[in-house]
Amino acid sequence: MRTYFLAAMALAVACACNAIARADEGPTYFGAISPSEQQFVESMQRDLTNRFPYASDAVRAGYVRYTAADETGAISYANRQWVSDPTHPSQLWYDKHGDLLGADFSVPRPSGEPRPNLWGINPGRWVEFNGHVHYVLKDPATGTLSYDHWIWNADFTAAGGSLDNPSADTVVKLGKANSAADVVTIFEFPTIWDLIVWVKPNPNGAFAWANPAVIP
Repeated sequence: MRTYFLAAMALAVACACNAIARADEGPTYFGAISPSEQQFVESMQRDLTNRFPYASDAVRAGYVRYTAADETGAISYANRQWVSDPTHPSQLWYDKHGDLLGADFSVPRPSGEPRPNLWGINPGRWVEFNGHVHYVLKDPATGTLSYDHWIWNADFTAAGGSLDNPSADTVVKLGKANSAADVVTIFEFPTIWDLIVWVKPNPNGAFAWANPAVIP
């Protein structure tokens, strides 16, 4: 998910006239981990390491890959369920070897709700992602999959697309794919508050952006 966040913020800078209203909200708190946060992190690490140690475990549980590796080495998988609790992250991320790195927990934000105050986590650690549709493409000649494709929800619906049941035909209509058959995965990523947490021990802290122990 971090790949999308960087791309969205870059778009906001490059096209401020259109993207200011769409720009995601970053974290506002970067302080030391509190005792309640540490308790959440340790419990989450034990649980997810036991249940989802490898990418194949995530796939079996219904998570789908939708990104390439970002600059921190993380490859994201989403279960397309956007109401999380401490044992049900909406996303898991893995390294290039398929080993678990971290998780995203999410809370929908359909109408401007404030940052969540949940699980002993400082609300300022949550970030906002505005609604968009993700899709994965397959090269018809080689079968190679390409990731990190997305369209703002407003642009998708303006082209006649449905967010409840996103169609590859809309991706083709918008000129993002040559054929609907080339779109192998498509789903709406609604506007949410999102908490990014490392499962793999991180010398910089579980809520840090990058982990020096991970080689991209």
